[in-house]
Amino acid sequence: MAHEATEAQLVETGSLTRRWIMYVIGIYILTVGVSLAIRAGVGISPQSSLTRTMTLVYPALSQGTYNFLLELIMLFLTYLVLPKDFTLKSFAALIPAFVLASCLDLNLKLTEFLQLDTYYLRIALLALGDALLAFGLFLMIRANLVLMPIDMFVNTIFKRTGWKWGNIKTGFDCTLLVTAALIGLAFLGEIKFIREGTILNAILVGQYIKLYFFLFKKFKGKALTSIPETLEAAK
Repeated sequence: MAHEATEAQLVETGSLTRRWIMYVIGIYILTVGVSLAIRAGVGISPQSSLTRTMTLVYPALSQGTYNFLLELIMLFLTYLVLPKDFTLKSFAALIPAFVLASCLDLNLKLTEFLQLDTYYLRIALLALGDALLAFGLFLMIRANLVLMPIDMFVNTIFKRTGWKWGNIKTGFDCTLLVTAALIGLAFLGEIKFIREGTILNAILVGQYIKLYFFLFKKFKGKALTSIPETLEAAK
């Protein structure tokens, strides 16, 4: 029970408007991070590697568009896996998916000037991109609003099978990587965007999120401790 109380304190409980602002800001920061990771050119996340590969196969569509199409497919698969839990509210997941797609295309344009030749600078840019990506996720988790269709799909598989959530997510990411690799080999003759940075992304993002929650709990704990002291001083 104490653990549940602690976890509950991590979620934003303010007004709905405040939470939506936090959520949208989180989406934007996340897409900045994704854009920087792409510009680093040393490998990107499984989801980005698939959508980025598709922009080379058929350049007429932007990466944001491919990302939205992937989310749409995941929403359809969510319905197929557990149709009884699928309601009209489930379509609300497409709203943040559209916002994310639009912000991603915008930030990819804004970061076009980034062309780094030095390898360690590219790794540093990837680390910065992953830090921003994780901070965006941190804000979205705290806002506690709508799940993206991809996350909804993973959660639905978890509900249907009872398998460990982490194992499902890992299997899903590996499926995206294999799909990206196969498409690259079939249409481009080589695997694109899957490199050492892909492994670093898998490690760093999770660790960054843990760090943000640790710092948040520490900061919030100090803030709560200072309240009684302030009240005592006011007496």
